[in-house]
Amino acid sequence: MGIADRWGLRAWLRAPGSLSKRLAATGRRYEVLVLRQTVAPLRPQERAALGLPRRGLTVVREVLLHVDGRPLVWARSAVHGHSLAGPWKALKGLGSRPLGHLLYDDPRIHRSELQPRRVTRHGATHRQMQRQWLAATGTEAPARMQWSRNSVFTRHGQQLRVMEMFVPDVALRDPGPLRRKSRPRR
Repeated sequence: MGIADRWGLRAWLRAPGSLSKRLAATGRRYEVLVLRQTVAPLRPQERAALGLPRRGLTVVREVLLHVDGRPLVWARSAVHGHSLAGPWKALKGLGSRPLGHLLYDDPRIHRSELQPRRVTRHGATHRQMQRQWLAATGTEAPARMQWSRNSVFTRHGQQLRVMEMFVPDVALRDPGPLRRKSRPRR
């Protein structure tokens, strides 16, 4: 993670708990801009993380997280469509509220270990982020925006994958203490 270390992103990539709360604590105004929530095909990394078959409906939600008017994170969450009738049904009506409100207020939800990853510049995820960033902000996404963290949340055996991609400048903000609350893992 050499480049991430130089940019100071390591603390953000490994920070446990709600990214929304950490970002909100670094400024006065925190906002979630929903770019898209739709049925879409799973990408290979999502399929592997969720252990899903090649068929079936998948609901994808892509957002930009802003602090004081500045976009700092592009995020994509993916869940199998049948989970929307069950444990993840609240995702349907989430709107511009942070996903973290769903994930961290329910003790029945468990998170996998965070997996930092460098996103390929010419891959589908990076291209999607660039198109949406330009459409939402009117400017190009930062050229060095390549680091993400991935995790899977499980509730009643159903999984939701979240990928968060960081603007390098987020490293200038203090992510807060990296202590975990002790919560049993299942």
